[in-house]
Amino acid sequence: MLGHLIKQWQGLRAKQIAVVCALGDQAIGAELDRLVFPARNQIVNPAPQRGMFSSVQCAARWPGWLASLTHWAIVLGDQPHLLRQTLRQLLDFSAAHPARVCQPARRGHGRHPVLLPKRLFRQLAGSRAKTLKSFLAGRFRQVALCELNDPGLDLDIDRPEDYEQAVRFARRQ
Repeated sequence: MLGHLIKQWQGLRAKQIAVVCALGDQAIGAELDRLVFPARNQIVNPAPQRGMFSSVQCAARWPGWLASLTHWAIVLGDQPHLLRQTLRQLLDFSAAHPARVCQPARRGHGRHPVLLPKRLFRQLAGSRAKTLKSFLAGRFRQVALCELNDPGLDLDIDRPEDYEQAVRFARRQ
């Protein structure tokens, strides 16, 4: 899944891709090595037990980002099944709303990936919020939802049957 996500965002011409992984996660480390993913773009989260938002904050604190970046996509590792068209539409939507946080939405509910402009991405680093959702809720006027019709937006891969459903979604591409 990780390799697919990296390839997918490379195909969308992301200027820089970084992966946040838990300190000592040998499985992810081995997979990144297999993919020949540069070590300089691997961000280590020393406290993953604090939850997903701690990984987002590690990324926001990371000094390795290219200075020329204007936006960041917070991408979940369990969404390789999203349609390329969905991601392209979200990127185009973000380009039309450059000062706002942009999220895909399905049936009015914000989903991932979340695109953040530099100013807001940098605010994540020191935020006292417990989750990305609560961080965004405090900035609701700065969030723009892009309603998209991709059922894959509703799926998280938490169980084997979710993985099978994601494989079916991915075959649509």
